[in-house]
Amino acid sequence: MNGDRLLRGRDGRLSVYQLSGDALLCRAEREPGGPWTTPRTVGGEQRLHPVFAVGQGADGYAHLVAWRPTAKGESGLVHSTHFRPRLAALDWNPIGHPDKKGERTGTPALAVDAQGRAHVFVRGAHGGVSLLAQKEKGGWEPWRDLGGEDVQDGLAAVTGESGRVELYAAAPGAVLHWCQEQPGARPVLTESRPAPVRPGTLYALATSPGSTTLYSTDTSGDLCAWRPGGRPVTVLPSAGYGPVAAVRCDLDGHDCTLLAQRSSSGRVAFAAHPTELESAGAWWTESGPRLALDARVFLTVDEDDRVVAATLSPSTGQLLLTRRKHEPGLALEAWRPV
Repeated sequence: MNGDRLLRGRDGRLSVYQLSGDALLCRAEREPGGPWTTPRTVGGEQRLHPVFAVGQGADGYAHLVAWRPTAKGESGLVHSTHFRPRLAALDWNPIGHPDKKGERTGTPALAVDAQGRAHVFVRGAHGGVSLLAQKEKGGWEPWRDLGGEDVQDGLAAVTGESGRVELYAAAPGAVLHWCQEQPGARPVLTESRPAPVRPGTLYALATSPGSTTLYSTDTSGDLCAWRPGGRPVTVLPSAGYGPVAAVRCDLDGHDCTLLAQRSSSGRVAFAAHPTELESAGAWWTESGPRLALDARVFLTVDEDDRVVAATLSPSTGQLLLTRRKHEPGLALEAWRPV
């Protein structure tokens, strides 16, 4: 997963993570497709900064990482594991700072490998990327410097179908890619590709057994797709200025990638194309009500393999949800508040 906040647990229930003040909350379905619980605090009473990352492994467990204040002018990262949406998550566990100590350095990104080991990536004060990885039998490896220069905030971590962890980042005029050469290995910087990327627009998705795809918006406003080893290609003009969300799904028997973004009109825009065939074309279709400026869109599929979309606004706390109807095409149910 790529830092998404809408997840499907191993029991089929959907859950959503959201910030509220200095706490992280979780809401979950009481049963798949059923009513939702009221928000519950994740990880105990630890006070948090308003940034966090979520990653999910093949076992369905959710891993969460956030920054917390530790002393005046200093912060540290904390980690929690949430095994099932309706159970309490583990208490926050301190995991340190990429520069040993100091203020927070960037928004963390998180991916979980095939063995269930969380990999936490964060920009360091030196402008490169640092990694903290779990050991397979508990505990954490030491912080490692993965290199990079002038890396911008908004890293995108993803686990490929191979189970190996990859990372994408933007730097001035370029996109960067790190990949594990084998499970458990330190990711290495494999490519730096010239590309005029808008900071904060990166989203990575596993799209085939051997590839992951990075979606980003370039400085001209086009939504682009890039797979390492090739060149970035334009998919279509972006619908708005915020980040895009993506999910692979079956649409009438075809393996497709569905994109969603808050449009410039304030509504949610959807577009789909055959997976890894961006040249087939795509176009936006808007749906739902107008949303707050800070609203984000998240996508997943439920236990019936139906697409589920959610919007969440940090300023209002409003959570809206829709599902694909049981009919051909991409017809959606009416958006409803949760």
